[in-house]
Amino acid sequence: MFEGQPKGLWALALANTGERFGYYTMLAVFALFLGENFGFTPGVSSEIYSDFLMLVYFLPVIGGIAADRFGFGRMVTTGIVIMFLGYLLLSVPLGGDWLAIVAMGAALILVSLGTGLFKGNLQVMVGRLYDDPKYADKRDSGFSLFYMAINVGAMFAPTAAIAIMNWAQTALGVSKAESYHFAFAVACLSLIVSIAIYYAFQGTFRHVMDSKKAAAATDQQAVEELTPAQTKERIVCLCLVFAVVIFFWMAFHQNGLTLTFFARDYTETSAAGAQSLMFDVTVLVAAIFAVYGLFGLFQSKTSKGKGISAAVIAAAVAYVGWQYANAVEVGVEAPIFQQFNPCFVVMLTPVSVALFGWLGKKGKEPSSPCKIGLGMLVAAAAYCLMIAGSASLLAPEAQVAAGADAARVSPNWLVNTYLVLTFAELLLSPIGISFVSKVAPPKYAGLMMGLWFAATAIGNKLVAIPGYLWDANVSLTYIWATLAGICLLSALFIFSILKKLEKVSK
Repeated sequence: MFEGQPKGLWALALANTGERFGYYTMLAVFALFLGENFGFTPGVSSEIYSDFLMLVYFLPVIGGIAADRFGFGRMVTTGIVIMFLGYLLLSVPLGGDWLAIVAMGAALILVSLGTGLFKGNLQVMVGRLYDDPKYADKRDSGFSLFYMAINVGAMFAPTAAIAIMNWAQTALGVSKAESYHFAFAVACLSLIVSIAIYYAFQGTFRHVMDSKKAAAATDQQAVEELTPAQTKERIVCLCLVFAVVIFFWMAFHQNGLTLTFFARDYTETSAAGAQSLMFDVTVLVAAIFAVYGLFGLFQSKTSKGKGISAAVIAAAVAYVGWQYANAVEVGVEAPIFQQFNPCFVVMLTPVSVALFGWLGKKGKEPSSPCKIGLGMLVAAAAYCLMIAGSASLLAPEAQVAAGADAARVSPNWLVNTYLVLTFAELLLSPIGISFVSKVAPPKYAGLMMGLWFAATAIGNKLVAIPGYLWDANVSLTYIWATLAGICLLSALFIFSILKKLEKVSK
C-alpha cells in the first residue's frame, strides 16, 4: 500500500494534514458556538453553517481557474495566507453584538476564499504526480493514502477543541462562549505548521507546481489524442457524477449539524467501562496501530518486519488493557463524536486498499463509478441505522422541554452511524477525486477539480434542509428517512448510467 508511491505524495499529504487539523478543530464547535455566543436558533445556525460550507467548497472553482492561469503552487501559498487571516479574526473575542457578527462573517469569507485557493489545487498537484506512467497504476491507492493523511489531522481536532476550551475556562476563567475563540486560534497555529511542511519538502513536487509546465511535461500526448467529442463526453460524464456527489455531501455533512444536535440533545452524557474507552483519542490511536500492525504481520517479507509488527500489536493491546483496567466514568460532550469519522478513515483505509487490491488481482475490482454508487447505498444504510435508533424518541421541541426527564440513547448509535458513513466515504470521496483527476480533459484539470468541489458546495448548502426540519420540530424518523431516501435514489441513478461512466474511465 505504501510502496511505490511518489515522494511528493507524502509532502503534500502532510501539508494538507496540518491545514485540515485547524479546519476541523474550528468546525467541531462552530455550530454550537453560533448558538452559545449569539443565541441563534438551530434554524439560523443551520443557515450560517451550510452557507459557510457551501463557500468553502464552491470557491475551489475560482481557485481552479486561477491555478490554470497562474500555477498551482502560487495559489496554494496565497490560500494559506488568506486562511490564516480568517482564523485569526475568528480567534478574537468580540462578544455577541452586531460588530461581532460582521467580524465573524468577514472571517468566514476569508477562510472560504483561502480554502478555495488551497484545497482543490493541492489535490490537482497530487493527481499530476500520477500522470507519470510509472505511478499511473497507483492513482486510486495514492488518493486513498492522501485522504487518510487528511483524516489524521481531523481525528485529533475534536479532542483538541474540547481540551483547549476546557483549559481556557478553568485556567483563565473565561466564559463558555469566549472559550470557543481559543479553539479557533488553534487553526492559526496549524496553518503555520502546514506551510512549513509545504516549503521544507517542495523539492519533491516542484515539477507539478506550475500548471503549464506540468501539462507540457505529462499531458501533451493526451491533449493531442482527445477529440472535441471525447472532451465533451468526459465533461458530461463528470457532471453526472457531480450531480450525485451533491446528495452524498448533503447527507455526510450532517456530522457537524443534525448529528451534533442529536449528540447534544438525545445521547447519554456519560460513559463507563469499555464504552468510555471510545472517547479517549489515545485508545483510538492504539487501535489504529494494532490494525496497521496486523497488516505488517501478514504482509512483511522478513522475520524482523514481522517481529516489529507483533511488538506494535502487543504494545497496543497492552495499552488498551491498561486503560480498561483503570477506566472511570467520563463525560460525553457533543463535539467529541466528530473524532470517530476521521479515526475510522485512518483505521479502515488499509483495509479498503488491501481489499480492492486483492479483488484487482482476481480481475474483480469494481470500477471507480461502481464504487461511487456503492458508496451511496452504504450512506443510505447509515441513516437507516439512525431511524432504528430514533424510533422511540421525542421530536426536538418536546425533547428539550422534557429536560432531565427526557429519554437518551446509547452513544453506540452515533458511533456505529459514523462507522457506516465512513465506509461510504471511502468508497466515494477519494475514489471520486481520483476519477476526476483521471477523466478530466488535461487543459481543464483545474476547472474540473473545482467543479467537484462546487458540487460538494451545493450539497453543503442543502445540509441546512434537515436543520430546518429539526427547527420545525419534525419527527427524527422523518429527517433520517429523507436523507436515506435521497442517498438510495442517487445510487440508483449512478447504476443506471454505469456503462457510460466506465467507458470514459478506461
